[in-house]
Amino acid sequence: MNDVIEVSDSREQSLKTIGHISYALHAIVAIGAVIPGAQPGIVLLLIAFILDLVKKSDAQGTWQESHFRWRINSVLWAAGLYVVTAPLFLLLYLPGALAWAVISIWFLYRVVRGWMNLNANKAMEL
Repeated sequence: MNDVIEVSDSREQSLKTIGHISYALHAIVAIGAVIPGAQPGIVLLLIAFILDLVKKSDAQGTWQESHFRWRINSVLWAAGLYVVTAPLFLLLYLPGALAWAVISIWFLYRVVRGWMNLNANKAMEL
């Protein structure tokens, strides 16, 4: 499963461009989640998530495949954590807000780390 397929420069550049677009959309959402009152909306995140799901097969066997998995897993884990911690808002506002702040910072970290590796042409180590 660790075999890397050689791909043409145009295909690799196309996948990298898609990666930059996806990371940019993720970053906008992640920064908005960390800064109170700057929520850009879930629409951007859904666009990036769908883009990654649709284009993931194009990256199969390349070093960029790990970036698609990284972004998809980041969104799924963050969504799951937000859902699990949502009841904290029903008990008291502060525990829920604190939990969501930690999740948002973790998500921003994942976006930044992934984007830096994409710029360095490095696969993500999962």
